Amino acid sequence: MNTLRCLSKTLLGLLLLSGLSGQVMSAPDTDWPKKPIVAILSFPAGGSTDVFARAVAAPLGEALGQSIVIENKPGAGGMIGLGAAAKAAPDGYTIHISAMTNQSISQALFKNPPADLTKDFAPVALIGTIPHLIVINPTVPAKNLTELIAFIKSKKGDFNYASQGNGSLSHLESTMFMQRIGATGTHIPYKGSSFALPDLIAGNTLMMFDSVTASLPHIQSGKLRPIAIAAAERSPLMPNVPTLGQDGMKQFDVENFYAIYVPKGTSPAIIAKMEREIRKILTNPDFKARLATQGIHPQFANSEQLAVITQSEQEKWAKVVKAANIKID
Repeated sequence: MNTLRCLSKTLLGLLLLSGLSGQVMSAPDTDWPKKPIVAILSFPAGGSTDVFARAVAAPLGEALGQSIVIENKPGAGGMIGLGAAAKAAPDGYTIHISAMTNQSISQALFKNPPADLTKDFAPVALIGTIPHLIVINPTVPAKNLTELIAFIKSKKGDFNYASQGNGSLSHLESTMFMQRIGATGTHIPYKGSSFALPDLIAGNTLMMFDSVTASLPHIQSGKLRPIAIAAAERSPLMPNVPTLGQDGMKQFDVENFYAIYVPKGTSPAIIAKMEREIRKILTNPDFKARLATQGIHPQFANSEQLAVITQSEQEKWAKVVKAANIKID
């Protein structure tokens, strides 16, 4: 009997220790977050990625009970920020708010990208899209696409156009556009809209494919002139500006997807908690209406759906880059 009692006590003790061990292991997930979270962006402050990220980060931080600190790491078409985020510890305290379309293009353009959204990250949620458009310096004597094309061709290569950086969506759009119209010019890459726009406004460059969000204030002030939207539909903020398709350039519809990822290996419980709170934010009518005034289209997709979207975008843009034979300058 004494032997049985001893064995029973031993087994009970092991079970208790096992239970405690399970609690300790799960504590980091259930108690997360205990400190501020860093959100790494691949584009500078003031651009569309930054505006969208900050709009989502503020209410997400409130919902999680910790602030979300934005860390801008621009350059190389989004690859610098992507690489930095991939190296972070998978503990839930670093997230990557991605201009996913930009980074899918860079993935196809760069020979040795520092990271891959599909291999080095776990998807959390899609947060929305922002359309691009062609904007020009007002000194360019063009009011529509036909006049702009005629002006560019008349310059016989003496035409500077800006982009948000080598390997960016803006770079790809402008290169494809110049190919489509059969013209040449000089591509001037920047580290993002906030760096490119001052030179475009000053007339140092004459054209750029930019996000509606970043260009809108300068269009409203008359410092830039919109020519056409590179999307399937007109922007409600600029109803008089046609799409490229409406102006005769078919199959030039581009959506720039934005999404949140975490380093691969992050706990599924942490991902699920973030995903739930992001869903609540993005489906809030007031939040959606406020962002619509900045040309942002909030749109939620869960982690599983985002994984499919990410893979699809990478495959799509790899084909486009190969077909257009686009190279990094």
